[in-house]
Amino acid sequence: MGPQAQFCYNNVLSVGAFSLPPTTVASPFHQNPVPFSFKSNSYCCGKYWQSRSDSNSRSSGVRRMASSSPIKTSHHRLRHVDSMTILPSGAGRISHLNAAILGESLASEENDLVLPNDQFSSQALVPSPEKYMEMYKRSIEDPAGFWSDIAWSEFYWKEKWGQQVFSENLDVGKGNINIEWFKGGVTNICYNCLDRNVEVGNGDKIAIYWEGNELGVDGTLTYTQLLQSVCQLANYLKDAGVKKGDAVVIYLPMLMELPIAMLACARIGAVHSVVFAGFSSESLAQRIVDCKPKVVITCNAVKRGSKVIPLKDIVDAGLTESARNGISVDVCLTYENQSAMKRESTNWQEGRDIWWQDVVPKYTTTCEVEWVDAEDPLFLLYTSGSTGKPKGVLHTTGGYMVYTATTFKYAFDYKPSDVYWCTADCGWITGHSYVTYGPLLNGASVVVYEGAPNYPDSGRCWDIVDKYKVTIFYTAPTLVRSLMRDGDQYVTRYSRKSLRVLGSVGEPINPSAWRWFYNVVGDSRCPISDTWWQTETGGFMITPLPGAWPQKPGSATFPFFGIQPVIVDEKGVEIDGECSGYLCVKGSWPGAFRTLYGDHERYETTYFKPFPGYYFSGDGCSRDKDGYHWLTGRVDDVINVSGHRIGTAEVESALVSHHQCAEAAVVGVDHEVKGQGIYAFVTLVEGVEYSEELRKSLILTVRNQIGAFAAPDKIHWAPGLPKTRSGKIMRRILRKIASRQLDELGDTSTLADPNVVDQLIELADR
Repeated sequence: MGPQAQFCYNNVLSVGAFSLPPTTVASPFHQNPVPFSFKSNSYCCGKYWQSRSDSNSRSSGVRRMASSSPIKTSHHRLRHVDSMTILPSGAGRISHLNAAILGESLASEENDLVLPNDQFSSQALVPSPEKYMEMYKRSIEDPAGFWSDIAWSEFYWKEKWGQQVFSENLDVGKGNINIEWFKGGVTNICYNCLDRNVEVGNGDKIAIYWEGNELGVDGTLTYTQLLQSVCQLANYLKDAGVKKGDAVVIYLPMLMELPIAMLACARIGAVHSVVFAGFSSESLAQRIVDCKPKVVITCNAVKRGSKVIPLKDIVDAGLTESARNGISVDVCLTYENQSAMKRESTNWQEGRDIWWQDVVPKYTTTCEVEWVDAEDPLFLLYTSGSTGKPKGVLHTTGGYMVYTATTFKYAFDYKPSDVYWCTADCGWITGHSYVTYGPLLNGASVVVYEGAPNYPDSGRCWDIVDKYKVTIFYTAPTLVRSLMRDGDQYVTRYSRKSLRVLGSVGEPINPSAWRWFYNVVGDSRCPISDTWWQTETGGFMITPLPGAWPQKPGSATFPFFGIQPVIVDEKGVEIDGECSGYLCVKGSWPGAFRTLYGDHERYETTYFKPFPGYYFSGDGCSRDKDGYHWLTGRVDDVINVSGHRIGTAEVESALVSHHQCAEAAVVGVDHEVKGQGIYAFVTLVEGVEYSEELRKSLILTVRNQIGAFAAPDKIHWAPGLPKTRSGKIMRRILRKIASRQLDELGDTSTLADPNVVDQLIELADR
């Protein structure tokens, strides 16, 4: 057996070691606010308000030490908050045509505001701009008091943290980057997800509604049943030698056993590393070699749509490869997914492979909790770039628990009667924070779906919504655009009357897709929580709060509590008012990741060296005259055409506003004259044929909406786009096709349909 990594609880790893620096005392923090102002047109339903924006100078990041007592800050830290005047509601209808009230259809592209109606706002957790500003102001002026109040009142702690609620250093010039929240506090996130809910009387409430790939295949688990299942697996893992700090790799599809496995690891203090069950054996091996798990948990196969995928074969190949690199795993716990494959057809290695059903049910349904420090590791989640070693993002327990639960509660206006469905896979951060931990910490009933969203047809999502009376539906813009392309009839044949809040995640949602989501899926009555956040942030950073603010289609709106987004230029100078630039965050927040596993230097270099004193998101952002934030995509998805910086998301949004364009993906290519040219892959609405006239019309649409400088140099007809099974467009592959680097396409094993690549290559010269 190869060496096993243990996640030591003094922030030092015994294998592949990294060290988080010791805390040093510094003066209290003092920072300027992110400027945002509201200069909205006069309207009444909801509130009418005006404010002025104040200029503020750049503030470098400093190490800040906090206690549980309020921190005194100078008044100008919150000038943008204090200057906002909220006036009484007007008496009549809005006089302008560029707004609609929640419940009314957005009739045209001229509608650029959706105002919350009084009925929705009156029942919302944050019912008004006044309430949001009150809570946001406190979260920035007194982050220690704000977050400690939530942490202590809403979660169970075996021991409370000390007087210092958090400490941080975000400036590489002042020493090692270090973030800590609630250190010294002792808790367990599994206990807070399950035991706590059972103890308050939610034991018989449904925790998980599971919907299988095939129609009619389903199941449920109450909170009591989920707790019992988690305890059985936790007891097995302990008998298999898994101890506090050991890693466990989970390579499972969206079965109920996936969140069970995550929670079982958390219960005994083990560190889970979920690998999306669509990654290749080589990618799996890389992660196994890096985190050196005691156990790998998988299943024999999964059925996605009509296709059976033998996951166990992929795991076998990954374990063989990792063994070649010196890391052997003694135990491969395999769940028999009988709907996809019987055990008799499964390849097997005696002595290493163990059937879940043969051992786990034999264990007792109670398991003692392993209490851990708030800063003890909870999970590793690897993010993969186009090249190089995957980055092992490490999240710790206490701050992540408090932050994911709080963001879930407010961003979705969660009520105990809600049924919540997020279509994300638990192999990604969205599945960690907003399928498993965030919802269960709030005692929610969660839908988990095994199959493809368009199987057996494009109405499957809405069939599931009606079946379980889903009230909150959270999905990706890619899926929205795909379903939009298939036609309204697949949506409107289902009731969907249970829906009350919609959500968007993963990439900026273009306004036309936003409008379709709002008008067709939500019947113009459901606010949309368009969330911006990242694997590294742990939870939502910029998001609307339903009922609080008017929404602009395509905008993530305003920061969540405790978050200070800033837009900086190339020199790291904060830009005030209406602007575009690099999106950074000033100050830490409880859900922030603490390091990249085994590579703290890369952590500092990637996220904190580009703009010292800030967390650099790697994303571009625009802020409009009203203070709304508009994400423009990754900085490496910004194209420089003749000196003009153009966000690919902006061009894509213009293209898909064309009534015959269903989806678009834009990449930059080398251009002899302009430096970079714009290369657009375009998928047309069903039934529309390619033509030169349509090509010209699409280019004209972009010219008209953005300008001549943004007109695509090439329109590449695309019957489909290369996407992972989670719906993410693989832009790396599109760049290689656009630049004719066809021998450098790389790993395409995670694509939902690898044949799309060949089709795109064949159509390259049309």
